[in-house]
Amino acid sequence: MTPDDTGTTAPSRTRIELLEELGDELVERGFRVRIVLPRDQSPVLHVMNPDASALTENVMAEQAADGWWYWWSWAERIAPADDAPTAAARIAQVLATR
Repeated sequence: MTPDDTGTTAPSRTRIELLEELGDELVERGFRVRIVLPRDQSPVLHVMNPDASALTENVMAEQAADGWWYWWSWAERIAPADDAPTAAARIAQVLATR
């Protein structure tokens, strides 16, 4: 269990599993991904467009009052965590080169 920004705890394993699922969707779309485990922070999925390495994003999986969500690094929701394909499509759109 790790603390999140709200002072509550959530199982790290759940976050990692959700990020792995999203990562699989993004790899199928041609992106490079890796899970980063910062000390004393929640894990994030680092996503990179291999055609433009400056196009990167760290995506989080966090629980809100209405369930688990994928979140942008700027604290905006991407999609519900039970809809990894939609989250992957939105991330791919933001990190696209055209």
